[in-house]
Amino acid sequence: MTTETAVAQATLEIRGLRVTVEKKEILRGIDLTVRQGETHALMGPNGSGKSTLANVLLGRPGYLVTAGEIRFRDEDVLPLSPDKRAHRGLFLAFQYPTEVPGVSVVNFLRTAYQAVKGEQLSALAFRKHMKQKMALLGIDDTMVNRYVNQGFSGGEKKKNEVLQLAVLEPEIAILDETDSGLDIDSLKAVAEGLDQLRGPGLGMLIITHYQRILDYITPDFVHVMLEGRIVKSGGPEIAHELEQKGYEGLRQELGLEADGAGRAGPAGGE
Repeated sequence: MTTETAVAQATLEIRGLRVTVEKKEILRGIDLTVRQGETHALMGPNGSGKSTLANVLLGRPGYLVTAGEIRFRDEDVLPLSPDKRAHRGLFLAFQYPTEVPGVSVVNFLRTAYQAVKGEQLSALAFRKHMKQKMALLGIDDTMVNRYVNQGFSGGEKKKNEVLQLAVLEPEIAILDETDSGLDIDSLKAVAEGLDQLRGPGLGMLIITHYQRILDYITPDFVHVMLEGRIVKSGGPEIAHELEQKGYEGLRQELGLEADGAGRAGPAGGE
């Protein structure tokens, strides 16, 4: 396998993506490339389309793609079901993780691992793999023996998502507002866990409303989304600029104003 081919297989490419939900256009032409080994942050105010993008990337029903493409490992993934996208090496951490009563975290993770990897592991072999990841993230046995997210605090739910990411070892992970609802200690613990997983084998797209998680995990690239479009991209300094001027200040800087549908368009016309 050539180096060029290897890079293509480990790259998530989004080109001209337009998405409609209930006849309303939410994404208005998204272009974004995330490569294995890179950490990207996608920032934007509520309602800008960030979570819509995350859901579309993993194939959640209810979203109509009207234009553009999503390619992973140089394969068109739009026709693929969510489980097939996971098999290919994509992962989504949810903003609001779901409870699964009656299923322990360890059994859930083992089943997910075998489904995604397509290989059977003995309980002993899997536990050894999981324990390595738990040690890396500072997670103890108490959490993995409980039912998935049942009775978990917000911080515990997000730590469980990070543990899933560590165990499943995807090539590209999309983290949808992993910092949502966390106090400062939980935020720091989750961010430090993500930082432990960074490396050449994992690309991350961290979707967030606030800059605060980026105080603990510095991205390679930052992108700003306003009303369904990425309007600015650059390095981590963009997050600090946003902290100072806010999204409204950026809109004014770029000469954008809200159009009649409540979305941003070029000042003075479309």
